[in-house]
Amino acid sequence: MVRVAEEWFSICGGCEVTVLDIGEPLLDLLPKLQFVHMPVLMDHKIFGQTGQGTKMEIPEAEVGIISGGIRNEENRELAKEMRAKCKILIALGSCACFGGIPALANQFKLEELLDKVYRGSKSTPPAPTPATDIPPLTDRVYALDEVVKVDVYLPGCPTAPEIVAQALVSLLEGKAFSLPERSVCDDCPVKREEKADISLKRPLESIIPEGQALEGSRCFMELGYLCLGPVTRSGCGGSEKTPRCIKGRMPCRACFGPIRKDANPLVEIMGALSSIGLDPKTIPDRAATFQRYIGAQGRLRPLAKRP
Repeated sequence: MVRVAEEWFSICGGCEVTVLDIGEPLLDLLPKLQFVHMPVLMDHKIFGQTGQGTKMEIPEAEVGIISGGIRNEENRELAKEMRAKCKILIALGSCACFGGIPALANQFKLEELLDKVYRGSKSTPPAPTPATDIPPLTDRVYALDEVVKVDVYLPGCPTAPEIVAQALVSLLEGKAFSLPERSVCDDCPVKREEKADISLKRPLESIIPEGQALEGSRCFMELGYLCLGPVTRSGCGGSEKTPRCIKGRMPCRACFGPIRKDANPLVEIMGALSSIGLDPKTIPDRAATFQRYIGAQGRLRPLAKRP
């Protein structure tokens, strides 16, 4: 029996739903797993069941799973406790792997955010920043591996149920698990001609006509729709290969993150756009648009104030 501990930090909860969405393979896994801590499913409190504890305590486990980025000091302390008690630590979802959507806030200083929320909102009476009974925010959103060592990365917003099951099976069999370094374009069935006939446009209409097969259709980016597939790691399609958004007739939004850890998607996608004749300068807010899921690890920083 493999003991599993799970925690969620700055996140919407979609990755927890992904775990429940594994479906029938989860039924095969459950007899081999013992969940010792999982707030979304069980009532196990980190300061003791009656709050009698004086420090956070997570039961020891063979596998630890953390979803969500680190946004406050409680997240940071709990990540260290999970690392200390779990032999293998999995970062589940783009927020844990790269900061996710919450890390878009890294474009602003913490003081600016607090002023905006508590004193600059037209719908809220100005008030001091709360300082009691809640953990203080960190200066920015951190990916999990900026605070503790991570053994397995399962990106995605949310991540794909199939790769969660594959990772758990691999770990149960004592095997390492990692996603291959392939781009979304490597698994995309559309046809590329390596040139765009038109300028960039917003994806507010059907990219390909209703009823037309995806296979053999023209590359979405060459049709003028911003698709981040060239700089995004594949894997969201699972065994079917076809990436989820592409299958839904939508451009890739890059939630699986960079193909390699040391990649620079911002520079690479601008090169990809230019190579087929599209002008990346026509896209407003490029840094955030191209890196909307990967703003931690130094990729998004406070913007310089305009004069």
